[in-house]
Amino acid sequence: MTPTSTPAIWSHRPVDVGLVGAGPWARAMHARMLAAGPETRLAAVWARRPEAAQQTASPYGARAAGSFGELLDNCEAVAFAVPPAVQAELAPLAARQGKALLLEKPLGPDLPAARRLADAVADAGVVSQLVLTKRYHPTTRAFLAAARTVDVRGARGCYLHGAFLGGDLATGWRLEHGALLDLGPHLLDLLDAAIGPVVDIRGTGDPRHWIELTCEHANGAVSQASLSGSVSVPRAQTRVELFGTHPPVVYDTAEIDHEECWPVLRRDFATAVRTDTPTELDARRGLYLQTLIERATPS
Repeated sequence: MTPTSTPAIWSHRPVDVGLVGAGPWARAMHARMLAAGPETRLAAVWARRPEAAQQTASPYGARAAGSFGELLDNCEAVAFAVPPAVQAELAPLAARQGKALLLEKPLGPDLPAARRLADAVADAGVVSQLVLTKRYHPTTRAFLAAARTVDVRGARGCYLHGAFLGGDLATGWRLEHGALLDLGPHLLDLLDAAIGPVVDIRGTGDPRHWIELTCEHANGAVSQASLSGSVSVPRAQTRVELFGTHPPVVYDTAEIDHEECWPVLRRDFATAVRTDTPTELDARRGLYLQTLIERATPS
């Protein structure tokens, strides 16, 4: 585990966040993280099943909103923990109401929907941030800092797990679209951030089972990425190896504690809202990643 420094005392008023969604991921991460504070307060929860919204909100003393409009009336920022099509439908409405957005990836179910969402955020001028969870871990940040100090000639990476075989994450949109749309944003973001902008990308295979990506980067480096959510592995694997004239630089999430991501994510989002400062991992970043996914999707 990478040691972390104690964050500075939060001196601003907590950001009142409304949560859209009350499924397993909303309960396990979003609601718990937002309610923990001190940077944020879980103000309200809305879901299409009122009883699920109540079950998610009540442990934290939050309001179970009776409608999406009621949720917007009771918060200054909105977090989404819903399928991409629902996020793409509702997030632009929240942006037009001046709400900051904490967005899941992918932005939408397809590139046109993602573009409409990103355009709405830009037009409204609101703060947005993506929940690319691993990006908020100190180990990831140390890896990306190390990557900037070396000359990368080639790289390989993988994101593999078996969650699509059954369980809470084997949801309809994931089973329909597969690993490229679900896991692709994470791995492509890491490769792009570590090596440099992806200027060409090709994909082979079936995203519902296993897909291989080949990326050409602006600096001439080539990276390869393997993605699957339908293989039996002891635990999820996310690994990136950078090669060049230097010893390999390796990133591996096998031993990291994902609980360390949430306080960083929460602090980054609240700071961006309170200072009205755009974040690096914003809706524009999400649109860029979805553009790569569209280009990589096998015909």
